[in-house]
Order: sequence, then structure tokens, then C-alpha cells
Amino acid sequence: MEGPEGGGRGPVARGPEGRPAPEARVHFRVARFIMEAGVKLGMRSIPIATACTIYHKFFCESSLDAYDPYLVAMSSIYLAGKVEEQHLRTRDIINVSNRYLDPSGEPLELDSRFWELRDSIVQCELLVLRVLRFQVSFQHPHKYLLHYLVSFKNWLNRHSWQRTPVAVTAWALLRDSYHGGLCLRFQAQHIAVAVLYLALQVYGVEVPAEVEAEKPWWQVFSDDLTKPIIDNIVFDLIQIYAMDTEIP
Repeated sequence: MEGPEGGGRGPVARGPEGRPAPEARVHFRVARFIMEAGVKLGMRSIPIATACTIYHKFFCESSLDAYDPYLVAMSSIYLAGKVEEQHLRTRDIINVSNRYLDPSGEPLELDSRFWELRDSIVQCELLVLRVLRFQVSFQHPHKYLLHYLVSFKNWLNRHSWQRTPVAVTAWALLRDSYHGGLCLRFQAQHIAVAVLYLALQVYGVEVPAEVEAEKPWWQVFSDDLTKPIIDNIVFDLIQIYAMDTEIP
């Protein structure tokens, strides 16, 4: 797998007949759990993104067979809260996770099972830190996308901007990208440009004076970005949405 500097394609692993490999399907489900649990816990976008990144990075270094992915996910949420200075109580994480995983079940009592789970989350957090060599601070695409959207709002004519939800779509694409490992395979700036590129393509929005320009608009935002890198990111995003239709 290429690092964040690379532009190589790193698609969702596929099994027989082109279906997602079992590991990819598990990671998709667990990433969705992290996002939905994060929203219920009142986490901001960046802490949720950090939690997903910690989870994906951990399983780049570890076998899925060796660890419970949902326990790793809960520890990732807990750790992300610390990293991004939005501290969460383990009790809240446990209660939200329990309700998500067992919607019809009763809330956990403060009994031995609860305290064992709490201890497991704390111990797993230490494991995650060791596996990731305490490198749990990440540069996310969010700040770049915000800057690019402000620039585009001034760049496009007001009618084109107001009649198409380019900004909303770009933010949704960025959020959904964390279902997979794009955050580990590509630079933050490149992901931000690619989701904006795809949002413009979806709504057929043309960039003014693009034909006469010396270089494409996306290279204005990131000098080292190439069209193949954008295509690879868009391909991976489409793979994520294709998997979403296959997973209940």
C-alpha cells in the first residue's frame, strides 16, 4: 500500500465475482458505526474523522482475526476525543455503542460486565497507541475543502453556486470517504480537491474560463496534483458507494 504521498490506486479489496472482500465489508460497517456513534455522542467532524483514521490505520498494521473491530472502534472514538480535545466519558461511549449494536436491549447496568468492557476499552486504547507508535495526530482534508469552497463561491457566478448544492455534496463525499482508507492513501489536499471535482461533475458545473486557463483549476489549488490522482480518488469513492449498496 502506498503512503499518503503516493497517487497509486488503492481500491477496496474485492473477492470472487467482484464483490467486496470480507475484510472490506467489515471495515465499512465498523466505520459506519464510528460515524453514527460519533454523531450521537456529539462529536465534531474532525474528531470523528480522526477516530475513523485511527481505526483504519490500526488494521493496516494488525489482523482483523486477532482483534474485535468494534472494541477497536470504541477505543478509537475514546482516543480521538483526547487527541482532538473533545474528551468523552467511557460510560457514554459504552451506552451509545450498546444501543447501536443492540437496539432492543436494555441499558447496561453498572455491574461487572460494564466494568470489564470499560477496562477493555482502556486497555485497547493503549494497544492502539503502541501499534500506531503514538502517531495519532492527522492532517485532515476539511480545512482545505473549506478554503477551496470559499474560493469557488467567489469564482463561480452567483446563480450557478446557488442553484446547485456543490458545497453540501462535497462535504458529504468527504465524510463518506472515511468508510474506506482513502485518508491513509492520499494527501489531504488531494482528497479535498477530488471531492470538489466530483461534486462539480455530478451537477455539470463548469468552471469559468477553464478552457483559456494556463492550467486546470484543480492544479491551482495543489501544484503536485495530477489527473490520475484525482481519478484514483474518485474511483475509490465510487467503490465505497458501490459497497454501500451491497451491505445491509
